[in-house]
This record gives sequence, C-alpha cells and structure tokens, in this order.
Amino acid sequence: MPTVKYFAEKSCLSPNYFGNLIKKETGKTAQEYIQNKLIDTAKEWILSSEKTVSQIAFELGFQYSQHFNRLFKKNVGYTPNEFRKLQA
Repeated sequence: MPTVKYFAEKSCLSPNYFGNLIKKETGKTAQEYIQNKLIDTAKEWILSSEKTVSQIAFELGFQYSQHFNRLFKKNVGYTPNEFRKLQA
C-alpha cells in the first residue's frame, strides 16, 4: 500500500510536513486520508470493471490482496466481493 512517505516524496515534501498539511486541510491523519482515497478508488473499480479483487489490490499498490481485503472490510463493512455482489 502506498505510504505517507511515498506521497510526500511525490509532492517533494517531508513526510512530517505532508502529514501536517493533510491534517490541517482534512482533519484526518495522512494515513487515514490515503486509506480513504484508496477505498474510494477501489469501490469505483470494483463496480465498474471485471477485474478480480486481487488485480485491483495489486494495482492499488498492495503487495498482498489479504491486506487489501482487511482494510476494505474495516472501512466499508463488507469484503470487496460482498460489496460487488450487493451492488449488482
């Protein structure tokens, strides 16, 4: 999963400064913000593509699809496959 450090480097900022900016603008930690954006993107891809959950997880930067499944369920309340079936 992409980290705060990854996005900070892409923005040419230090991780601490990047985190402070995100917190100031959103009220969330940088990690929470990144996770929410990943989940939003995952929801779109789950509903609009025929890609497998594993393919989506890897494309979002997760090394293991199990980690993606846990994060998704923690945030959405359903596994990615359950979410796909419920929205069908």
